[in-house]
Parts: sequence; C-alpha cells; structure tokens
Amino acid sequence: MHIQESGEMYLETIYRLLQTQSHVRAIDVGEYMGYSKPSVSRAMGLLKKGEYISVDKDGSITLTESGKAVAEKIFERHTLITEMLVHLGVDKDTAADDACKVEHVISDASFEAIKRYVESDK
Repeated sequence: MHIQESGEMYLETIYRLLQTQSHVRAIDVGEYMGYSKPSVSRAMGLLKKGEYISVDKDGSITLTESGKAVAEKIFERHTLITEMLVHLGVDKDTAADDACKVEHVISDASFEAIKRYVESDK
C-alpha cells in the first residue's frame, strides 16, 4: 500500500514523539501537529488500516515495522536536508520548513546522492 505525504507526516510525528515520551496518543499527535481531533482520528484509522500503526485499548499508538521504516526514512531525510540547507547558509527555521516539503518528493536516488555528498564533506 502506497502512503500519502500526509500519512508520512503523521508517522514522522509519532516517531519524533516516541523519542521523548513512552506513550503517544492521538491527542499528542494532534497537539504536536496543530490538527483537529477529527482529522487526527481519520488519519489514525487510515494508518491502522494500512498496518503502519497499532493502537492498544488505552489509546497508545505503536509503529509497526513498516510504519517505523517509513517514519525513520522521512525523519532521516528531514534531518539531513535541514542540516545541508543550514550548512549552505539558510536560517534554521526556513531550512526545516523547506526540508519538510522536499523530504516527501525527493527520489531515493537523489537523496542517497545528497547523503553521500554531505557525508563526504564532513
């Protein structure tokens, strides 16, 4: 199942939240993203149906293997592209905003080339 950009953003958010808290619920995702409860509820339903997340009886969200793989991929892209743009002189907020747009559309081949370039420049 192909995941849409919005789904990737939700998975990345869940991943980020799980880095700092032991339990993530839909309300945490909504607060972090600034989205309404109905929007988050719909997205969580789609991600659950696509087997990207599981939700226990208490409402705690867990990334499945496929969900974690997507989240880690998007998070890595976001982090590296932001880092590269800051290195080129873009302010951190603009770099992060631009990285958020690019991370969803850049091809694997182009991202890997950028990654090799950034790593060789260190």
